[in-house]
Amino acid sequence: MTSGSTESLAASRPAVFLDRDGTVTQLDGYLTSPSQLQLLPGASASLMRLKKAGFLCILVTNQSAVGRGMMTAETLNTIHAELQRQLSADGVLLDAIYSCYECPSIEDETIIEHPDRKPGPGMLLRAAAELNVELSGSWMIGDRLSDVLAGMNAGCRSIRVRTGYRYSCPIQSLGRPYECRYSIKEAVDHILSEQIAHNRELQKRA
Repeated sequence: MTSGSTESLAASRPAVFLDRDGTVTQLDGYLTSPSQLQLLPGASASLMRLKKAGFLCILVTNQSAVGRGMMTAETLNTIHAELQRQLSADGVLLDAIYSCYECPSIEDETIIEHPDRKPGPGMLLRAAAELNVELSGSWMIGDRLSDVLAGMNAGCRSIRVRTGYRYSCPIQSLGRPYECRYSIKEAVDHILSEQIAHNRELQKRA
C-alpha cells in the first residue's frame, strides 16, 4: 500500500528506502496509535539532506500488527499521516509509504515468506516501478537483517543502523557485504560521501 508521492518523477532517480520503527521513529513495541509515534533525533534533517542530494525518500515497513488484528489499516494510515505531519513541521516529507500487513510464521528473518514482507523485495520493487526509481543507485536503511536483505534482494546497497532492534545473539553472516552505522544521520553521511566519490569518478571518465 502506498501514500502519495510528493515529487514529479518523469526521470529515473535513485532512492533511499527507509524502515520505520528503529530507523526513522523510536522503536517501542507495536505502534498502534498516532500518539505513540516519535521521530528519532536527526531523522528529519537526514531526510532533508537526502532530498537535497536528489534522492527520493521512501518508507517501506512491515506492519504485521494489521494482519494480527491489533489495529486496522485505517489506523495505520492515521499513524503515517502523523508521521508526515511531524516531518512536515521540520520542512520535509516522505515521497511515498509502502506497508506490508503479512504476519510471519517463522522467526528466521532471512527467509522470504511473502514477496512484500521484508526480507522480500516486493515493496521496493513496486516502488521502483511506480516511482521510476533507479535501483542500482539506491540504498536501504534499517535496523534489522530483514531490512538489509530486502535492499540487497532489490538490487540496492544496504545499511543497518543500531538505533532500533538489538540482537541478543551474534548476527549471522548474510554472505554479502553491507554497511553498519549507529544512526540514520551516520548512514546518510555514508551515502552522501559515496555519492560524492561516484560523481568524482564520473567526472574523471568524462
